[in-house]
Amino acid sequence: MAHPLDRPVWSTLSTRQRALALGDDRALRFEPRYNVFGASADGSAENLEALAELIPADGALWVVEAEPFTPPPGVVVVKAAVCAQMVAEAPKPGDPDFAYEDLTEADAPAMLALATLTEPGPFFEATHRLGAFVGIKQDGRLVAMAGERMRPQGFTEVSGVCTHPDHRGRGYAGRLMQVVAGRIVARGETPFLHSYASNLGAISLYESLGFAIRREVTATVLAKV
Repeated sequence: MAHPLDRPVWSTLSTRQRALALGDDRALRFEPRYNVFGASADGSAENLEALAELIPADGALWVVEAEPFTPPPGVVVVKAAVCAQMVAEAPKPGDPDFAYEDLTEADAPAMLALATLTEPGPFFEATHRLGAFVGIKQDGRLVAMAGERMRPQGFTEVSGVCTHPDHRGRGYAGRLMQVVAGRIVARGETPFLHSYASNLGAISLYESLGFAIRREVTATVLAKV
């Protein structure tokens, strides 16, 4: 059987996060308020057509697959990028030497504002509800955060990692990732993440935290013709 991380979006939406998806057994996508990722059950023409129907007329849909994605008729590739998919079977433990806290629904506006400023990846009004987030505040202002996103069986993705430009260089991102990864492991799951393969600095940081490259995957942004 294929590894669940070879097709992380389908593995997620067809199992643990099915309640957050639109579509049917042919193709699924996250509800737009949560995220922009989608996937078909397989590469058959019928299922790819069903996936195309989930692409908004005025927007885009992202797919993440082990192999380059060939779009169905009526769909164009806006952008494609190779990503390093990394897993941490035994992430390096570590307790931050600064105060952090669990973020709640009350923090949602600040989380969206920070993600909009720093662009850690697609982040929308309900993205924070995909999993637990932790953050650092200074003078009541959220300056760094990290959390969870896709959740295939046995795995949880570390995502939404970002730091306000005025507070970078203090190790916040790495330490918060350690908190998130440690909690995932404590649940009996394996943390994973995605990084653009060209972002060698980020990959080096993740390796220092105990992540290792599992394989390359391709992230493809699709739109209707």
